[in-house]
Amino acid sequence: MTKKWFVSAIAALAVGSALLPSAHAAAPEVKYSSNGQAFTPSTPAVLQDDRLFLPLRDVADLLEKYVDWDDASKTALFSDKPKLTGKYTLHEKDLAEGVKFGVGSSLTHIPGDPDNVFYTTADRGPNGEIDVDGKTRRTFPLPNYTPSIYKIQLEQGKINILETIPLKISGKDPVNGTDKITGLPNLKSRDEVPYDKAAQNVIQYDPYGLDVEGLAYNPQDGTFWISDEYGPYLVQVKRDGTLLQRIAPKGIDPALNTAALPLKDNLPAVYLNRRQNRGAEAVGITPDGKWMFMAMQSPLRNPDKSVDNSRTLRILKIDLATLKPVAEYAYITEDAGQFKDLKQSDIVISDLVAVNEHTLLIDERDKNAGDAAQLKKIFAIDLSNATNVLGKYDDASQAGKTLEQLSLTELRQMGVQTPVKRTVLDAVEFKYPNEKIEGISLVDGHKLVIVNDNDFGVNDPGSPENGTDLWTFELPYDIK
Repeated sequence: MTKKWFVSAIAALAVGSALLPSAHAAAPEVKYSSNGQAFTPSTPAVLQDDRLFLPLRDVADLLEKYVDWDDASKTALFSDKPKLTGKYTLHEKDLAEGVKFGVGSSLTHIPGDPDNVFYTTADRGPNGEIDVDGKTRRTFPLPNYTPSIYKIQLEQGKINILETIPLKISGKDPVNGTDKITGLPNLKSRDEVPYDKAAQNVIQYDPYGLDVEGLAYNPQDGTFWISDEYGPYLVQVKRDGTLLQRIAPKGIDPALNTAALPLKDNLPAVYLNRRQNRGAEAVGITPDGKWMFMAMQSPLRNPDKSVDNSRTLRILKIDLATLKPVAEYAYITEDAGQFKDLKQSDIVISDLVAVNEHTLLIDERDKNAGDAAQLKKIFAIDLSNATNVLGKYDDASQAGKTLEQLSLTELRQMGVQTPVKRTVLDAVEFKYPNEKIEGISLVDGHKLVIVNDNDFGVNDPGSPENGTDLWTFELPYDIK
């Protein structure tokens, strides 16, 4: 099929759809073939005035393209599908009996490095949940685990660890008495209670502890930024792993502001309403080093957990010169209703790449793995015409509801334009095996890389495999 035919067909479909009567019959006894192979459209075609109208998605499938529909702007977005170019696995020794070595909660590439070299992190360390007397307790079998940044290399199907950079402070951590931090919760007043491996004894909180989820690099000053689920926080880190400063929501406990780690409460206070373990999941910095973006994994509990099934997640834009937010966008996740046995709260953001000030790559996924997975997509989103909602819907004063309470219809009635999304990768089509794709990176505008967080193998401790898989893809176009 030629490009000219494709453009003509799309035009005919678009115009034809507008002219179709409200009641019409499916075309009778129509057979379909592509390259000699029979196929059946997902929705019956329509015959009108001797013209056959095929569903748009079926046309896209025939042309091996993704198609997305933005109802607000009435735009059909087509994208060429990528090619899988490499598979790599981790083969490091276990951290302890039944505890796998972990990376993959983030991924970033530093300009100037070889195309096969990246930086990644694991999260707060191995942890689990045990029910005691009808209540769930969060356990930390390795309480002195140090969250770290790892420099990795992809070679001959393996993920090789080139360098380990432990996170540390200019002082002493109260938990272990060294300069290295832990991954334990910070505040007794608002974080989960940390228990030992047996879930019997409460262990010490760590004011410097981080639940690391995102990693970005600022080329202007050569530092990393980490997004954290506890606060949620954004933390600046030197290349040697020393924490420099922490950005937190207004109203956070001032005791966290220390000489070892200065704190700036620049984030909106509403972010204190994050759902536990669903905090700042992603961070990205534009190549010019001017803007930083932070995305929340799930809806804020604003005003409470009744909005856990909201489709609206927040993306914050921060001026790196002032470290203050300048914009906030209402990102709409996919509708769980189109999938089987999937709750809306099971759809989350897991990472992002800031391509430029107006274009982000967003990692959106469900909670399932293997054959049960239904949503594992990387979207390119356009912020050019998206509405800045910073400070407007944090409470019900303006619209009678908070941002999380507003339906998509209500957002449109309020004049809120949400970012336009188009599919860059559907990892389900490629049968990516793991649940938590939590690291994505883009190299040279056309090399897409994804990696999963294996959660230290806590759900499958007896497996001989590490459970970390990094895949590379070649896009047939550039995203710049």
